[in-house]
Order: sequence, then structure tokens, then C-alpha cells
Amino acid sequence: MTAQPHDAGTEALRAWVAEQLGHARDRTRLLTDAVDEDDLIRQHSKLMSPLVWDYAHIGNQEELWLVRDVGGREPLRSDIDELYDAFQHPRAERPSLPLLNPAQTRAYTAEVRDKVLDILDTVPLEGRRLVDQAFAFGMIAQHEQQHDETMLATHQLRQGAPVLSAPEPPAGRRLPAAEVLVPGGTFTMGTSTEPWALDNERPAHPTRVASYVIDTAPVSNGDYLAFIEGRGYDDERWWSPAGWAHVRGKGLVAPRFWERDGGEWWRTRFGVRERLPLDEPVMHVCFYEAEAYAAWAGKRLPTETEWEYAARHDPATGRTRRYPWGDADPAAEHANLGQRHLRPAPVGAYPAGASPLGVEQLIGDVWEWTSSDFLPYPSFTAFPYDEYSLVFFGPEYKVLRGGSFGSDAVAVRGTFRNWDYPIRRQIFAGFRCARDPRPGELDTVE
Repeated sequence: MTAQPHDAGTEALRAWVAEQLGHARDRTRLLTDAVDEDDLIRQHSKLMSPLVWDYAHIGNQEELWLVRDVGGREPLRSDIDELYDAFQHPRAERPSLPLLNPAQTRAYTAEVRDKVLDILDTVPLEGRRLVDQAFAFGMIAQHEQQHDETMLATHQLRQGAPVLSAPEPPAGRRLPAAEVLVPGGTFTMGTSTEPWALDNERPAHPTRVASYVIDTAPVSNGDYLAFIEGRGYDDERWWSPAGWAHVRGKGLVAPRFWERDGGEWWRTRFGVRERLPLDEPVMHVCFYEAEAYAAWAGKRLPTETEWEYAARHDPATGRTRRYPWGDADPAAEHANLGQRHLRPAPVGAYPAGASPLGVEQLIGDVWEWTSSDFLPYPSFTAFPYDEYSLVFFGPEYKVLRGGSFGSDAVAVRGTFRNWDYPIRRQIFAGFRCARDPRPGELDTVE
């Protein structure tokens, strides 16, 4: 895919927007065409919607924002707005609703897209905040990719033979160091310049960070297995009170989709049962499991600020970059994104994606839990609607950063913020650890 033409003319921007919309729709079709109609309408987990609900919801949001609002056109299907309003019906209830069937869903979303492309050809992309730099179109492209990742998680939960395939990721390598000292300083957190950044990423604001040490790679399956074999799930010392209550109450003994068989550990991945790959980043762990592992290892989870500082700050120049590797949009050599592979890449697989200090795989592979609650930045303003971020701010959600192999580049930036309940395990989430400097370590940077 070509990079976003931030400073290009309007026609180049229109072409790039159309490419992003088409790229997202190709992925939606792949995920929904891979299964039969019974699988499309079935609820594979109470945690997830039927795939056909996600598909029609994608079209309905596109109609609401681009056809009706941006385009000013008459509604196509105002009668279904309530059915596909994510705040009206919990996921567990959605299979009982009078949803569009798969054929109707495909026809509806195709009709919406035809009208959207017509609007894109003619609507001014300036003069109104919603359309400046094609923001509303970018919001919808990101929304579809986010639901594509949700649908990919539904595929992981479905029972039956494998239906998805992808090439293997690049090989890993041993990193020069397991952790690095990050000298403290001030950097610009968030953004006020990324044209498609969402409201919770804004505004940019100077933020002071104390020195800390961070892992150069996400915690691997092999690392996490040592925690399990060391009876970490049975030792209350490593768990917060809420974490201990959760792990005991749910009987957790390992990451989701892991199982021990005959003295070996196995996992199930998109219908394939395979020996646990020890060199891949661990995933399908909740916040409490990540927090407990970090305590067991004598460390902690990084704060959201520390994560972004490691991912964006260049200590040699003092610049705040868009990504760990610089300002260029993600390419295949930088990160494992876009469902290019159906798994995290082994640790060390993306040296070209390293930060100036040598921190790797901050973007892609697995979402990384941080210790931070999901809260607004100073001077936050909800835009274009409260329900994207504002209603979720609070201590009940924890922030995740960096994206996963199931995230698309259009929806992942160095500033992008994801959030979820600390008990969630079906998402493609892992973590890396951080710690405070030990006595004497700061001497090297003073």
C-alpha cells in the first residue's frame, strides 16, 4: 500500500482514501467469505457478536457518517440503525435480533460503499472539521479495520476446521540486550498533527518522564512458561487482590488456548493445534496475568507514558517520532501488521522496526498491556461523538498499546490508544516489562 499523502493534493488524497476503504473491505470479505452462512450467523462466544452483525454494523456506521452526514443524502436503511447500534444491545443479545441475513448484509454494505465512493469523488475535503484531510473517511476506514480485528478474534474462538491461511512470519533472532535504560526527559505525547488521529490521542502535550528500564522485546511464550512452571498461578504474592480473586475464581492456569498434554504444552490457533512456539510473544493473557508475571520477574508493567516515550522519543536528537523507526508509515520490514501473518512473529524478527535505543516490536505482533487506566489527556475534547472515547474513560479500563498482527497500519500509530477490561483474554494481547533503575545504573547517563 502507498503511504498517506499528507501534503499531497486533493486528488491524491481522494485516491489514497479510496485505496484504504477498498483495502478494509477486501479484508472484511475475506473474513466473512471464509465461512458458510451458518457460521456467519452463529455466535461463537458470548463475548463476541455474530460475524454477520459486525459486517452490517460496518456498513451502517459508514452510512451514518459518510452517506448521511458528509454526503447529506437520504438514508438507505434507517430502519436498522437501532439494531446495529453497539450501545443499544449487548453482544450476548445480538443473535436474537432480527438482523439482516448474509445476502442482505452483503447487498446493503455494497450499496453503501457505492454511494460513499461517489461522495468521495465530489465532496470538498476542507472547510469543516469532519471532512478536513478526509477525516470522516479515515475514521470509517479505521472503524472497519478495527472490526476486522474483532472478527479475526471471533475466528480464533470458533470451533471447526481451519478456514484462514497466511504465510509464516520472518525468523527471529537473539537480541543484543534483554532490556535497555531509557534516560528521562520531556517529549511530546499524543498528537495534534496526525490528520486521522482519533480524539483520545489528542491533543499533543509536553510530558516529563523519569528514567526507567524497559524490555527490548515482548515477553515470550518461553519466558511465560517459566512463570507457569514456577507455580506463579498458585502464589498469591505475585497477584494484586483483584487479580488473585479473578485467577482463583476463573481457575486460570495458563494463557487462553494453551493446554498441557503428555508433558508438553500446546496451543490452538485459528483451528490449528500446534506445539507451543517458545520464541513468539505470549498472547491471550489478561492484564492481571501480565501484572503478576512482571511482579514474579522483579519488574512491573510500563506506564502508558513510558511505552510511548520508548516508542517515539529519539534521545540523540530530542525529536518525537511518529513510529519507533522514524516518520515513515509502517512497511513489511518494520512490523507484523494487517493480518499478513496469522500469528505473532518470533522475538527479534523486525530489526528495522527498532527504536533508537534498540527496543523492538513495539508496533504489531501483540497489543501490550500497560499499567495505566484509560483517561483523557489534558484539554481533551470529544470528537466527533462522545461514544468513541468519552464514555469509556475511567479506572475500569486499562490501556493497551502498539497493535497486533491483526491490526492494520491505518489504525495503528505511535500515539494510538486501545483499552479494555483487565480480564480480557480473547484479544491478541501480550506485554513487555519495565522497572525502575537500580543504584548506579543512572551513572551511565548523567
